[in-house]
Amino acid sequence: MSRRVPRFRAPLALALGAALAVPLAPPAPAADAYTLTPLKFTVRAGGRTCTVDADLYRPAGVDRDHPAPAVLGTNGFGGSKSDGSTSAIGKAFAQRGYVSLVYSGLGFGRSGCLVSLDDPDIDGAAASQLVDFLGGKRAADDGTTADFITRDAPGDPRVGMIGGSYGGAVQLATAAVDHRLDALVPMITWNDLAYSLDPNNAAGSTGVPGVFKWQWTNGFYLIGEGQPLLEPSLDPSRINSLACLHFVTEACRTVHTLNSGSYPAGRTAELLAFAHRVSPASYLHRVRTPTLLVQGQADTLFNLNEATATYRTLKAQGTPVKMIWQSWGHSGGLTGPAAGELDLSRGNLETSYVGRRVLAWFDRHLRGRTDVGTGPAFAYHRDWITDPDRTYATANRLPATGRTLYLSGDGKLVDRRRDVTVGSRRYTNWLTPTSHSESSLSGLIGLPDKPPHDTKGTYLDWTSEPLKRPLDVVGAPRATLKVVSPQAERTQNSADAADKLVLFAKLYDVAPDGTRTLVRRLVAPVRVPDVTKSFTVTLPGIVHRYQAGHRLRFVIAASDDAYFGNRGIKPVTVISGPRNTGVLRLPVAGS
Repeated sequence: MSRRVPRFRAPLALALGAALAVPLAPPAPAADAYTLTPLKFTVRAGGRTCTVDADLYRPAGVDRDHPAPAVLGTNGFGGSKSDGSTSAIGKAFAQRGYVSLVYSGLGFGRSGCLVSLDDPDIDGAAASQLVDFLGGKRAADDGTTADFITRDAPGDPRVGMIGGSYGGAVQLATAAVDHRLDALVPMITWNDLAYSLDPNNAAGSTGVPGVFKWQWTNGFYLIGEGQPLLEPSLDPSRINSLACLHFVTEACRTVHTLNSGSYPAGRTAELLAFAHRVSPASYLHRVRTPTLLVQGQADTLFNLNEATATYRTLKAQGTPVKMIWQSWGHSGGLTGPAAGELDLSRGNLETSYVGRRVLAWFDRHLRGRTDVGTGPAFAYHRDWITDPDRTYATANRLPATGRTLYLSGDGKLVDRRRDVTVGSRRYTNWLTPTSHSESSLSGLIGLPDKPPHDTKGTYLDWTSEPLKRPLDVVGAPRATLKVVSPQAERTQNSADAADKLVLFAKLYDVAPDGTRTLVRRLVAPVRVPDVTKSFTVTLPGIVHRYQAGHRLRFVIAASDDAYFGNRGIKPVTVISGPRNTGVLRLPVAGS
């Protein structure tokens, strides 16, 4: 982000600073048209009793005789109720007539309990006790009650939630255990932490661990374990043990195992099962609250595939859901939101596309305005459109596959299978990483990142002819591959899954002058389930226009320095021929 933010907290804690929206009507009142009351709540969560630190924002004129709906929000990872993004929730919504309750998530700020990764049985249960307060079922520790919230029934407040990243997943966790919630707006958050932190983009890889995303994971692990540096004199309920200071034990064990570089049978499955269990992917079947998903295109931590998985699950079970792919996410921290994008710090709430959509969502589901439309099922930001009124395209569904290319033996991407030439090409990995996509933590510490690169001899690429007309790729490309690796075959049945072959698939845009752009710096890590068989890779979703005259370049690389790679040297050969070759399928808008 371009704004000044506390170091080590930018991506998760303050990414929301550009993503808050408020109701379209009535117009925003004066900035001081609310009162702020600090509150404490003693909650029981995860077998511990601890205090939640919160702020209540009450609009002027709201009382028992003139109640208003409520908005509940919390911080991103490493933040608190007082950071710029979280406090902005309270201010923005209170200025527009909502009662706002913002709080420091468990284990952060001045709230107690351990960091439990938005576990519905812990973080969700704690948030549900705050919903009790909004519904008049309990008081704050100082005796404060809230009898000025619109209610659907005794103890059932009209309440929505909004927040980003860590403050996004907690909404789904809360909705899974408390059906009183009326509207959710989870932003730039995850579907499955097992995929987020240890992704395997190979289809059918169930049971096969992925490729450890060590930079992102360890950055936030250190933030969690380093809480005494950020918040001195911690509540004792936030202390676990010397081996795991501030997280729940299973979270620390998961990180320790991933950092070991090994995937021992049984133990790894158990720990990755924990990451899955506390993720929306495992409990979305219990979520019935209308949900507006907002995900970022510039996001190597939680990519567009995560929101897509959540969207498809909710839609299939009949939960009202819509999805927006905005431009910004956790990555690209030095650039800030694109022109015209929602950015609370600029005050463009009513004039940005995402802002208007969130306003309408809450108008409809919290204020009961049935005359307000909530927009199309799917919308996506297009960075090649300069007119801010036209940057978003909309659709009733995600684009389907509209372009198929074949991997030819001469290194070309061709349109027809019969144009594939017979050929064999080979690369070899080194014991150290030889490809660079990003320095995941560069945005965290406010440093620029070097351009992506691949070292000769450690990757293979296939390049198309220059395009005759623009090609808009919207969604997750898929590649079907078959590789030959005798060394990987010899370790195929090892008891340690770390011995399986690792590779990284990615898409470049090559300009007429030869300049290469790795789209959003995204890569698809793969731990090949069975090297003797073909496999399909689902790349991270993108929204990208390949301009006329540009070429597509598909690459498979032996390594990436943001991830753990192969154990040992495993040369890889790709053989192509018209009857048996790799295939790249692209979802194309308008196809």
